[in-house]
Amino acid sequence: MVRRPPPAPVEIPRNEKPFSTEVGVASWYGTSGRRAANGEAYDQDALTAASRTLPLGTIARVTNLATGQAVVVRITDRGPFVPGRILDLSLGAAKANGLYRFGVTKVRVEAFQSADVVLGPGRWCVQVGAFADPNDATQLKNDFLRRYGPTAKVITFKGDTGSWVRLTLAVPDRDKSEEAASQVRIPDPGVEAYVTRTN
Repeated sequence: MVRRPPPAPVEIPRNEKPFSTEVGVASWYGTSGRRAANGEAYDQDALTAASRTLPLGTIARVTNLATGQAVVVRITDRGPFVPGRILDLSLGAAKANGLYRFGVTKVRVEAFQSADVVLGPGRWCVQVGAFADPNDATQLKNDFLRRYGPTAKVITFKGDTGSWVRLTLAVPDRDKSEEAASQVRIPDPGVEAYVTRTN
């Protein structure tokens, strides 16, 4: 069996202070091969993470509050789409800070601006899912089109956990997206509306 080299380290920009700090629950995810939100092929052994709110390309220090272990990662993907969680680590990152042993644990996420990230208001959308029945996703898509008109972009797509609907408003800012998400009423258990940054 060929042993893979350890993942390349991710470094915090020199003299950089975090532009945001958040404490919440994190998990780890995925097997290699699929496409991440930034266009790269997801590598489970690389030091990366998924966030719904941090800009793609952000460098983040993730500290496991149960053990004190920390890992520095790059945000390359979107998620986790599970209520109450703020971050999904790659397998390599989860092993590096001890989260892998727990599966899910409380972390502190300190976000730093990297050279390829321009901080700003961002572009936001609402993702609703996951629907077990794709017809339910199509029905919600049609409801959104009737409510928000032709200026909104609404698509359905298939994810690992079922069918999803993504609503991007004509003005895709966070406040308007959060207002739209708050109005989503889905009786299906396990279906939630998530406000997600797209850039």
